[in-house]
Amino acid sequence: MNTSLHIHECYTGFNKRKSLIDIQLPNNYSGEFILFTHGFMGFMDWGCWPLMQAYFLDAGYGFARFNISHNGTTPENPTSFSDLEAFSMNSYSAELFDVQQAIQFIHNQSFRIDKLHLIGHSRGGGIALLAGHHPSIHSVITLAAISSIERRFPVGDELAEWKKEKTRYIMNGRTNQQMPLSYSQYEDFLEHQQILSIENACSALSKPTCIIHGDEDTSVPITEGEELAKWLNSPLILVSGADHTFGSKEPWESSHMPAHLMEVCQHLLRFIQQ
Repeated sequence: MNTSLHIHECYTGFNKRKSLIDIQLPNNYSGEFILFTHGFMGFMDWGCWPLMQAYFLDAGYGFARFNISHNGTTPENPTSFSDLEAFSMNSYSAELFDVQQAIQFIHNQSFRIDKLHLIGHSRGGGIALLAGHHPSIHSVITLAAISSIERRFPVGDELAEWKKEKTRYIMNGRTNQQMPLSYSQYEDFLEHQQILSIENACSALSKPTCIIHGDEDTSVPITEGEELAKWLNSPLILVSGADHTFGSKEPWESSHMPAHLMEVCQHLLRFIQQ
């Protein structure tokens, strides 16, 4: 892919933390731009996300991927969770802030944007819907997105134990790391419940939306995709046989996308072109 512009540097995210963003424009740039946000325990270079960027560059769209500021990576180590302290202090409101900062960073560059499309995967899909009211956003697209932030937290004795111990740990099955989560993440949710209600955000969103879910997703139930489609009054596009990452995995060593993710990209291209 021949690009007319490639910016690979840092934007300033939540709590003034620097994090990487990758912006590319193709030679045949159409004036339409796509911003992609990754999910939980993900990063912008995870799996096939760079190949998805290349797909849309080939189609004439500008495209940016970026790392959530507190996803556990650093600008020096963008594909490994080397800063678990930052990971522990992440929050949903911080991620919403990061998306808004990434949008501003893109607008600060010296190229035109006729339409800005926001894509989010999994947790990033929920964040994209929360950010969808931003005046710069033309449309919102979600891939295997969550429909509720509250459901991501433990309840009962497990929640009480988290409050007592201040930190809980979840296993990253890919890296075998014990990923710490500070109780401050739940406190942040309680403080910002209104702006972090995905249902409320969907009900107030009047922009074009595209909701895609794999029908064999074992990480985010298909019922969450059905809820989003209902609240948005938007059709739910099901990818038959697809898992949570549409066949992608980390690391991805092929130069081709898996069939399910290619099907997703084709759906997205048709939606954006409408």
